[in-house]
Amino acid sequence: MEAWAERLAAVGDVVRFDYPYMRAGKKLPDPLPVLVEAHREALAAARSRGQPVVLVGKSMGSRVGCHLAREEAVAGVICFGYPLRAPSGAVRDAAVRELPIPALFLQGTRDPLAPLFLLRGVLAECSVKHELVVIQGADHGLAVRKSEQPAVDDALMAAISAYVAHS
Repeated sequence: MEAWAERLAAVGDVVRFDYPYMRAGKKLPDPLPVLVEAHREALAAARSRGQPVVLVGKSMGSRVGCHLAREEAVAGVICFGYPLRAPSGAVRDAAVRELPIPALFLQGTRDPLAPLFLLRGVLAECSVKHELVVIQGADHGLAVRKSEQPAVDDALMAAISAYVAHS
């Protein structure tokens, strides 16, 4: 996400943060309420800059951002590799289904945590229309063959720029 933070600076201010478990050097994530609170603190810092805020997260960060967007007014949510399926196999779709604003989902076709048939089904049942950008051959980290990555990143940046412009 460091490289993406630099790219995203082209469309707006970027506030980066780490969850408490990361700052403590732990591998096991904090419970969801702790994660949401850390996200809320970062949102407060972003709001202090006086501009509309779009939450951007990768994997768990995108899921936590969706949870927070159900509680706090934000201009938008961008999800890099949303982890719809938990490691246990359970489907974690409540945060997506209950989003009050359209979100942008960036997903790879080889992402085992968000099989496209499952994600498309959830998005089709949402009360607000979300946008899904599918990257052929990309994994959960949206990585493709090295020779293809620059073009993929450019396409993702174009979709992000368009989404932010309309948020």
